[in-house]
Amino acid sequence: MALTPSTMLPLGTPAPEFQLPDVSGKTIRLADFRGAPALVVMFICNHCPYVKHLRSALATFGKAYQAKGVAVVAISSNDPVAYPDDSLEKMVTEAREAGYVFPYLFDESQSVAKSYQAACTPDFYVFDRDQKLVYRGQYDDSRPGNASAITGADLQGAVDAVLAGHPVATTQKPSIGCNIKWKPGNAPPYFG
Repeated sequence: MALTPSTMLPLGTPAPEFQLPDVSGKTIRLADFRGAPALVVMFICNHCPYVKHLRSALATFGKAYQAKGVAVVAISSNDPVAYPDDSLEKMVTEAREAGYVFPYLFDESQSVAKSYQAACTPDFYVFDRDQKLVYRGQYDDSRPGNASAITGADLQGAVDAVLAGHPVATTQKPSIGCNIKWKPGNAPPYFG
């Protein structure tokens, strides 16, 4: 496990396009979320201990914020050949067992992770109504093995600000987690 921070994509970046299969078998596109007051994009996977640490909190976050009209989507971009626990079939099981009600998408080509400059799992992005990036970074200060409680303060604070029509604080902490498991020869130049 390589401990990796977010790359911190520049604020104001338009949400990169995606068109990916969901665990339900449907194809989900960025355009499906146009008009939402906020869009949260999470890069997660099934096997990462940093994601497992937040697993139930992510399910709760998804339910609570989707009820407020927020579009929430998770994407797994790990190489399923080298990491079979991150295959689409295992993602179906994980979404059901974790209670994820948001779309959980499979980025087999890893092109979407590259377009978001995602580097780790978990990695979080919040876009405003115009799908411009207003937050990128951590869920909160909690990590496996530290004494910090899981609160979601950083991510929820950003989404709450967007929903209230307030600016999101520009001082943002990168997420920390396992590196995205790139296919051989596929790691992007921004990665490590």
